[in-house]
Amino acid sequence: MFDSWREDIRAILSRDPAARSTLEVILCYPSFRAVRRHRRAHWLWQHNLKLLARMVSQRTRRLTGIEIHPGATIGRG
Repeated sequence: MFDSWREDIRAILSRDPAARSTLEVILCYPSFRAVRRHRRAHWLWQHNLKLLARMVSQRTRRLTGIEIHPGATIGRG
């Protein structure tokens, strides 16, 4: 789990010149939070808990403004 967090944080830090630290990415970047929650929703989707996956996805959209369908596949980093 933490390995995927590290990869996502490294990807943000390398691509966004405004990102200054790991702590800033974790606390202030809604895209990081949305991807983390998408991975959770995607796991639920794959395990045939589709309604619960959609609920996680919709809550994430309300909190971050970013909507990612739980059936979508997102690569590493």
